[in-house]
Amino acid sequence: MSDIVVGLDIGTHKICTIVGEVRPDDIFVIGAGIEPSRGMKKGVVNDVQALSAAIAASAHKAEKTSGYTIKRAFVSVAGSHIASLTSRGMVGITGSRSVREDDLEKAMENARAIAIPHNREILHVVPRTYTLDGQDGIRSPLGMHCFRLEVDAHIITASSTSLANLEQAAEAAGIYVDRFILNPLAAGEAVLTEQEREMGVAVIDIGGGTTDLAIFVEGTVWHTAVIAIGGDHITHDITYWMHVPFELAEAVKIQHGHSVQRSVNPLETFMVEPFGDGLPQEVHRKDLAMVIESRIEEIMELVQKEMKRSGYDGLLRAGVVLTGGGSQLEGIQEVAARILGCPVRLAKPERLTGMADTLRNPAYSTSVGLLRLGLSLDTVQEDSAGTSIPLPALNIGALIGNFFRRFLPDDDRS
Repeated sequence: MSDIVVGLDIGTHKICTIVGEVRPDDIFVIGAGIEPSRGMKKGVVNDVQALSAAIAASAHKAEKTSGYTIKRAFVSVAGSHIASLTSRGMVGITGSRSVREDDLEKAMENARAIAIPHNREILHVVPRTYTLDGQDGIRSPLGMHCFRLEVDAHIITASSTSLANLEQAAEAAGIYVDRFILNPLAAGEAVLTEQEREMGVAVIDIGGGTTDLAIFVEGTVWHTAVIAIGGDHITHDITYWMHVPFELAEAVKIQHGHSVQRSVNPLETFMVEPFGDGLPQEVHRKDLAMVIESRIEEIMELVQKEMKRSGYDGLLRAGVVLTGGGSQLEGIQEVAARILGCPVRLAKPERLTGMADTLRNPAYSTSVGLLRLGLSLDTVQEDSAGTSIPLPALNIGALIGNFFRRFLPDDDRS
C-alpha cells in the first residue's frame, strides 16, 4: 500500500483536492487544487453536471501541482440527511479464554444489525465502550477474559440518494470514491489533540451550508450531528439588509464583519454599492455586527440544543474547538463561549509540510483530515486482507489505535 493519499473535500463554497504523504509526525502536501463549488447546497447535490465539472477542475489543479494522476480519493460528506444512533452488540465467549479479534468483529456485526429505512445506508460504525460480564467502561478488551462481551457502538447513517449523487458526480469527473467520510470526523482528525479527545471535547465545523458537530469522549466519537445552517445564512442576511448581491455581501462579511456588536467602534463605517442606480451608501460597521451576531447566536443555540439532546454536554471538560471557514469571523469565539458556557478555541490544521501554506487555515480542516483518516481506513482494510503494509502506514495505524477499525460498514466500497 502506498502512503500517498488523496482527499476530496466537496463543500458548498469550495472543492478542495489534496494529494499528500501521511507520515508519523506530519502530512507532506504534494499538491492541492481548490475550485469554487457549483452544484451543491447545504451538503446536498442539486446539479450533478455542474458539480462534476467543478470536481474535475479541482482534481486537474491538484494533478498539475503534484505530478500525480488522480483516479481515486476519500470524499467528505455532510448535509442534513446525516443521522446517528446508538446500538449494542453482544457475543458469548465459549470456554475459558481471552477475547480475540474475531470476537470483537462478531460483537460489532451484531451491533450494526439494526433495521434502517431502505433509502438509508450505514456510513460509519464506531465502538464507544465495551462491557465484559457486566463490567462496563472497558476500552480495549483484547486479551481479557470473560464469558459475555458487549459493545456500545455509535452508528452514522446517510441518505442513499445523496451518497449516490455524490458518487455519480465524482465518477463523472474520473474519480473513484474509496470511501465517504463524515466531515466533523475528518475535521477532528486534523485539529484535535489526544488530550482533548480523552478529556471530552466538541468539534464544531462551520461551513458554508452546514454546521457539523462531533463529540469526542474518552478518545472516541460519542455523538455526531449536522445542522443545516452555516456561513451562507449570515451572507444571505446581509444581502437582505443591504440590498446587495451575494458575492458583495460575502466580501463585506469577510472584510468588515464582527460577531460582537459592542466590540465595534460606533464611528467606524464603510461604503457599499447596493442594487439600482443609486450612489454608494455609507454603512456603520456596528450595524453589520448586529446582523451577524444575531445569526451566530442562533447557530450556537442550535449547537447547544444538540449537545444537550445528546446527553454528553456535561462531559466536555476540554470545551469546544471551532473550525471551518465560518469560524474565522472576528469575535465568534466570544459568542460561542458565552452561549455554550465552556472554553472555546479556534483551530486550523497543524503539522503540515510541503505545499501547505494555503491549507493552514480553518477552512481546510476537513480537507486535511481526510488524508490521515483515509490512510487509517486503508491500513485497516489492507491489513485485514493480509497485504503487507509499509512501516509509515503501520505507525499511523498505531497512533490511531483500534478506534477506526470499526468505521467500516458492511457494504465496503473499496
